Amino acid sequence: MSYKILDKNNKEEVAGLFKSVFSSSEGEKEGELIGNLASQLSSRTDDQEIICIGAYEDESIVGAIFLTHLGFNEPVTVYMLAPVAVSTKHQGKGIGQALIRHGLNELKNRSIAVVVTYGDPSFYSRVGFQALSEDVIQAPLKLSMPEGWLGQSLTGEPIPTINGRPECVKAFNDPVYW
Repeated sequence: MSYKILDKNNKEEVAGLFKSVFSSSEGEKEGELIGNLASQLSSRTDDQEIICIGAYEDESIVGAIFLTHLGFNEPVTVYMLAPVAVSTKHQGKGIGQALIRHGLNELKNRSIAVVVTYGDPSFYSRVGFQALSEDVIQAPLKLSMPEGWLGQSLTGEPIPTINGRPECVKAFNDPVYW
């Protein structure tokens, strides 16, 4: 397995991966929604505000994650890890967890303090995420399932309380994702 930081040139393969994975697991409507999100994020990937990492096996993409900056009015750097996809035929092999760990290490190497995600607590707890109260860090928009708001310190220190709702990248600024 090899990992690559992807750019705008990978937009089609990344969007296709997310559409396929989410269509298989959640239905065509969700596949279209997340495929479009991945397309929007991919078209704006800049290796700063939006980082996309792909997992490859024999030169074929088998998984991808996005790491996007959350803007706060405080001097702490927070990124959000979402969405994540592993091709259907490669699921259950630990590729998703390995890809997330690779992404977390990439953020640590960039001196990022905190990472959050919004997803299945039973999956993300396997890679160090814990339930995160919005009293500590608010989500960019109102959460439909607050139990899915999760966080992880990348410094070894407790996650600091940050006041105010953050700004997310434009692609996520839609209640449908929250």
